[in-house]
Amino acid sequence: MMPDPHEDLSMALERMQLLRPGETFRAETLPGGVSSDILRIDLPGRSPGLSFCFKRALAKLKVAAEWRAPVERNHAEVEWLRVAKELVPQAVPLILGEDAQSGAFAMEYLAPALHPVWKNELRDGNIHAETAAAVARAIAAIHAGTARRTDLARRFANDHIFHSIRLEPYLLATAEHHPECAARLRQLVETTARNKLALVHGDLSPKNILVAARGPILLDAECAWYGDPAFDLAFCLNHMLLKCLWRPQWREQYLACYDALASTYLARVTWEPRAAIEARVAHLLPGLFLGRVDGKSPAEYLTDEHDKERVRRVARRFLLEPADGLATVRDAWNAELRGT
Repeated sequence: MMPDPHEDLSMALERMQLLRPGETFRAETLPGGVSSDILRIDLPGRSPGLSFCFKRALAKLKVAAEWRAPVERNHAEVEWLRVAKELVPQAVPLILGEDAQSGAFAMEYLAPALHPVWKNELRDGNIHAETAAAVARAIAAIHAGTARRTDLARRFANDHIFHSIRLEPYLLATAEHHPECAARLRQLVETTARNKLALVHGDLSPKNILVAARGPILLDAECAWYGDPAFDLAFCLNHMLLKCLWRPQWREQYLACYDALASTYLARVTWEPRAAIEARVAHLLPGLFLGRVDGKSPAEYLTDEHDKERVRRVARRFLLEPADGLATVRDAWNAELRGT
């Protein structure tokens, strides 16, 4: 007799006390990132019917390069969501259960019709600087509320996870393709790893942010780590720059989002001098920029070689001659795109 393909899933749901023994359910695979299986679970026998999301981390990520990461990052994500819920309750989904045995957890299901993915909105021209500002307010509140807390530094001492899923694939792997920038990229890794200042989301990408009436909702914090908050801002700003190549007709709107992210966030920095974190963000940004072309996770919409060379040209410039201001990087990229 063939084994039940849902048996492991059923057992995990039962351990989380979300499924009753013998209860039927439907499981639908949801589109998502490269690092996890994400399912919508429906319990039609309940009155009213119940739906929620089930997420389980993968040991090998779904990319062309060999990229593995510890599956315990699922627990790090759950813990990040719990901390964030205390600080910005409207900006994160509700956790319904966690199963350490399978490395999985369940959270509320947010209907796409009411909670569109920010990346899709940016793709389709629904581009609003206020959305970017709201994202900045949420992440700044999390950073401010967790800054310089030794209890959280111990709870999120996930250096090995952050290294394997962020620093190595985005910066060190890129260094192998750019020997002239390798020393600078390794220095960025060391600086980022050394700064233990606040709780970091680690994957603050538009694909992991929903746009809702209540404000942005942050998802996919499996890279959660107590470290340098500059990484979160740099990671999100990087996407605003790259989107200028995806939909060139909306370049000005994407750069307006870049400005709103940067200014709104920096205005809320209280845990260190604003100039200090802005400089670290500006230094890290070209490394992440280059990493989306020549690292292990290239942006899927960057397929034109001319566009890739534009990224490389600007990224190499600021890796070799770092700028301390985010406006300087923005203006140079804008000039590159305008051909001036």
